[in-house]
Amino acid sequence: MVHVNIFDTTLRDGEQSPGVNLNQLEKVEIARQLERFGVDIMEAGFPASSQGDFEAVRAIARTIKNSSVTGLARATKSDIDIAWDALKDAAEPRLHVFLATSPIHMHYKLMKTPEEVTQIAVDMVSYAKKRFQHVEWSAEDASRSDLDFLVQIITKVIDAGATVINLPDTVGYTTPEEYGRMFRYVRENVPNIHKAALSCHCHDDLGMAVANSLAAIENGVTQVEGTINGIGERAGNASLEEIAVALNIRKDKYPYTTNLVLKEIKRTSDLVSRFTGMKVPPNKAVVGKNAFAHESGIHQDGVLKNTLTYEIITPELVGVNSNDLVLGKHSGRHAFKDKIEQMGFELSSEKLNEAFQSFKQLTDRKKEVTDEDLFTILFDIQTAAVDVKKYELVAFQVQYASANLPTATVALTTPEGLRVETARTGSGSVEALYNTLEALIKEEIDLTDFNLSSVGRGHDALAEVHVKMTVNGTNVSGRGSAQDVLEASAKAFINAVNRVFFTQKVLVKSL
Repeated sequence: MVHVNIFDTTLRDGEQSPGVNLNQLEKVEIARQLERFGVDIMEAGFPASSQGDFEAVRAIARTIKNSSVTGLARATKSDIDIAWDALKDAAEPRLHVFLATSPIHMHYKLMKTPEEVTQIAVDMVSYAKKRFQHVEWSAEDASRSDLDFLVQIITKVIDAGATVINLPDTVGYTTPEEYGRMFRYVRENVPNIHKAALSCHCHDDLGMAVANSLAAIENGVTQVEGTINGIGERAGNASLEEIAVALNIRKDKYPYTTNLVLKEIKRTSDLVSRFTGMKVPPNKAVVGKNAFAHESGIHQDGVLKNTLTYEIITPELVGVNSNDLVLGKHSGRHAFKDKIEQMGFELSSEKLNEAFQSFKQLTDRKKEVTDEDLFTILFDIQTAAVDVKKYELVAFQVQYASANLPTATVALTTPEGLRVETARTGSGSVEALYNTLEALIKEEIDLTDFNLSSVGRGHDALAEVHVKMTVNGTNVSGRGSAQDVLEASAKAFINAVNRVFFTQKVLVKSL
C-alpha cells in the first residue's frame, strides 16, 4: 500500500471562486476542521496578495499543529519573503512557488524564453530553500507544456532544493490518459526525481479533475491537491472528498492509503458550503443531499433487501447521520456542552453561554433541534468578531398586505453606539426591509446577490440567507439564519456590512 499525501487548497484556490469572500475568523475555523479531517498539507492562502490574506495565513500558521501549513508565492523574492513572515511560526512551514512553463504562457504572459524561465525557477527555489525546509515548485500549465522542457527544468529545480514537484492541469484541458502519461514520462526521464515527491493539481473545466487525479496517482504521484466540494476558479478543482472515497471504496483498483478521517467529510463539506455561500448541488457525488436518496421503486426495494444493491457508499462512512432529536428544551448546559464538543467545536466560556442561550431560544420555537440547527448556531457564534464596532439590529417590523405597499420599520445601534430608526417602502417585504437598512447605514452599499435556503426540512426549519454586496467599494458577503425569513435577511445584510469593520480592525492591528 502506497501512502498518498493530501494537499488541501480550499483556503487559497477555493477562495478564488467568484463571489467567495472569507474573513480571518472563518478561515481559521475552516483550517481547524481541515486539521480534524486529516489533511497532510493545507494551503492557507497567498500572503503577498493582500494584507488581509497575510494576516489570515499567519493566524492559521500559529493555530494548526497537526498539518503542515503552506502559502503560495510567485517566483519573486518579495513574495517569498512575505510568505516566510506569515508562515515562520507554523509547526511545519512550507512554501509553494509557481512559474508557468507552457509555450503560450511563457510567450504571451511572461514574455520570456524557456532559458530565462528556467533560470528564474532555479534562482527562486534556491532563495526559498534558505528559509523553508519544504519547497514545492509548480510548473503552471504543465499539461500544455513540452515534455522535454519539463524534464530539463524539473531536473534543475530539484538540484536547487525543491522537495515537491507539482505538475498542474491549470486550465482543465487534459485527459486521464494524457495526464498519467506526462507523470510517467517525468518519472522515467528526470534523473534525480527520486529526491522529490510528485504532486498533481487538476481543474474541472472538462469535468475530469477527479479522474485525472486518480490517473496521476496510478502513475506515481504521491501528493494530490484539491478542494472541499471541488470549489475553485472557473469550474473548480478536483473534489478531495470524491478522491478520498474512491480510494477507499475501490481498494481493489487503488492500493493507496491517506490520513483522511472519512467520517469528517460531511461536516467539512457543510462548513465550507455555509461559509462560502456555495451550495452543494443535490446530485453532487459523496456529499450531495441525494447521494443516499432512492426514489425509484426498484431501487427502494433493492436497498430494503440489501443496501449493497444500490449503495456502494454507506452514509455513515462520510459522516451522514439521521437528524434525530438530540437535544430538547429540557436539556441542560452540561449536556449541551458535551454535544458541541462531540461535534468538534471548542468555545470560550463567553461564547458557550451565548450558544446555549441561542439554543434555548430555538427550543422554545422549534419542535425538533437537529445537528444541522446546532451547526448553524455554532458556526455563527464561533466566527462572530468580538471587540469590533458594528451595526446591531435592535428591532424591526414589516407590514405587508396584497393591496398595500410593503413598509418596513427598523431600529439599529450604530458603531458609535447611537440608536437610529426609520421606515421605508419597497415592492416586496425584503426590498422594503433592505431599503430601510440602507437608509440607516451610512456606508455606501450596493447589493449584488441574494440567496435564500432552508436548514433541514419541515415547516419549522431555519431559514438561511446569503448576500453579496460592495460596502464602500469593498466586495463582501454576509449570512444570517433565523426561523423567520425576514429576520434572516436582515441579519445577513448587517453581517455583510460589519465584515468591513472587522477587516479594518485586522488591518489596523497589523500595522
